Amino acid sequence: MHRQDLNDMLLFMAVAEERSFTRAAAKLGTSQSTLSHTIKQLEARLGLRLLTRTTRSVSPTEAGERLLHSFAPRIHEIESDVDALMAFRERPSGTVRITLSDHALDWIVWPKLKPVLRDYPDIHVELNVDNGFRNIVEGRFDAGVRLGESVDKDMIAVRISPDWRLVAVASPDYLALRKAPETPQDLVDHNCINHRQPQAGGLYAGEFEKDGRELRVRVDGQLTFNTSIAMVDAAASGLGIAYVPENLVMEPIRSGRLVQVLDEWCSEFTGYHLYYPTRRQNSPAFAVIVNALRHTDRAGNR
Repeated sequence: MHRQDLNDMLLFMAVAEERSFTRAAAKLGTSQSTLSHTIKQLEARLGLRLLTRTTRSVSPTEAGERLLHSFAPRIHEIESDVDALMAFRERPSGTVRITLSDHALDWIVWPKLKPVLRDYPDIHVELNVDNGFRNIVEGRFDAGVRLGESVDKDMIAVRISPDWRLVAVASPDYLALRKAPETPQDLVDHNCINHRQPQAGGLYAGEFEKDGRELRVRVDGQLTFNTSIAMVDAAASGLGIAYVPENLVMEPIRSGRLVQVLDEWCSEFTGYHLYYPTRRQNSPAFAVIVNALRHTDRAGNR
């Protein structure tokens, strides 16, 4: 194979994996027109159509899919080998890509990483906010963040946060007009602020527990978000009851902007865990990130 063909196939792989000339060009640091022209030349040399292009999407043809499945694993293996070579460098370096929710990013991951990264200028971190359950292998992420109970068993999981809970809150103005709910079932008579779960394609059913009795309640309301931070603002604006992470509303509750309801029904969830496949264990840069995020309890134990 000519070196030019190899270089062009790397560009094809980027477009095929991203399913977009725009995203692939941004990732590679080149222009869309250069990328499109290069792949057309590769197709001409091979005598095969590798990509199907429409105004809205790009996808591999049957030949392109076969080439991708044959070529991509070998390239990824080379990339992993190169990452392992970084162990011979004096300072850890390389890029670590993590997919996580907005809550995990703001509450745990970014506060822990911010001071550490100043000491490791050669480590590059990409934090991709996605409230769904991304397949980190298919998405070429090095790790993801989920609640411990949601981590697949074939992954390594490292706890990075304490247990936490969701709490139901509303503004004083809202509760002045409506009787506060006394049980989770009462929420069906309220204007509730919903949370859409991308991985399920539906709305989150609130999970409640009291004295061993567990309930899941689906509610209706004027607003639906896929981010907890916006739900807090909507609740503080008097637009309904929100069921959100407790740490997001501690200050608004103290200041009186929000009032907590159903406190005795709000149970804890298993804390956030960083999860990843075993192939990343030997990367010094990744080890720095894992150690920075690892949860330490009040006694100093990890």
